[in-house]
Amino acid sequence: MKIGIFDPYLDSVSGGEKYMLTAASYLSKSHEVYVFWDKNQEDSIRKKATDRFNLDLSKVIFTENIFSKNTSFITRFFKSRSYQKIFYLSDGSIPFLGTSLYIHFQFPVEWVKATLITKMKVQNAKKVVCNSFFTKSFIDKKFYTDSAILYPPADVEGIADTEKDSIILHVGRFGETLEGENYKKQDIMIEVFKQLVQAGLAAWQLVMIISYREEDREKVAKLKELADGFPIKIIENANYQTVKEYYDKSKIYWHATGFGEDLMLHPERAEHFGISTVEAMAHKCVPVVINAGGQKEIVEDGKNGFLWNTKEELAEKTSQLIKDPDLMKSLGEEASFTASQFSVSKFCKELSTILEA
Repeated sequence: MKIGIFDPYLDSVSGGEKYMLTAASYLSKSHEVYVFWDKNQEDSIRKKATDRFNLDLSKVIFTENIFSKNTSFITRFFKSRSYQKIFYLSDGSIPFLGTSLYIHFQFPVEWVKATLITKMKVQNAKKVVCNSFFTKSFIDKKFYTDSAILYPPADVEGIADTEKDSIILHVGRFGETLEGENYKKQDIMIEVFKQLVQAGLAAWQLVMIISYREEDREKVAKLKELADGFPIKIIENANYQTVKEYYDKSKIYWHATGFGEDLMLHPERAEHFGISTVEAMAHKCVPVVINAGGQKEIVEDGKNGFLWNTKEELAEKTSQLIKDPDLMKSLGEEASFTASQFSVSKFCKELSTILEA
């Protein structure tokens, strides 16, 4: 079967790209898979996929991007007919194609006007797929559809127990809201950790693994300035092995995306699922994450980690864990069990079922 895959954010190589490129890698084992993108960036994308996600794209073919703004509707429609299926990550746009279209939403698109034409395009799709119930709740309401849930693939299999260090870990890309605020709230986490240290926390380190585009280098440098003088380490654009090593040796995982935002007005500013949270949990790293978005589908407060709503709660629940090694151990064990439900193999199996429907 000839399958096309499109992701408008492919060059950012973050969580959504892990989702789409994992699909491409898996499907290429038994199908002819094409990724629509700029051929000049093919080598760069392949390298990033290997370095950051440990993915094999050797059988995936990069081809002309028919979803480029320079491609006319008619040209796109007729060229799409050479594919049996196209798996399309939507940034809010919905194409009309001459083949079976599977639309994937990674986040709510509340800024999109659900016109009659847009709704007809969605209804014409073979299937709409969301990455979480959080995303689904907004997409279904907006487009009057009943989307399928396909949770993202996480590296949670074959993990051995390792000795832990006194490290609080965060993994995420750098980005900004339209107002210029830190999207992943790394600045908020730095602030809370500094307060913990000033209140007496000793022998602990905050490690933040941050990926970013070259144009954001200076803004990440400002985060380093904010952390200066405290036991805070910022690692930039780390490869797969480095991230795995820190999952192995960290005891606590922090996530704050969505803090301080009006998530009913801007639900896209929440964490829509949380691959890094799941992968940390697989390594028995206890999550202390914001009580918002898709994080609530992963973490059950007091059972496999903690959820928080305020900076004070983040500090208090982190301190509770640090002071109680037995609690740390029991929550870590439960976190690892939860994470096992989000494996790459399960993702691939469910993807096949969806595309065969």
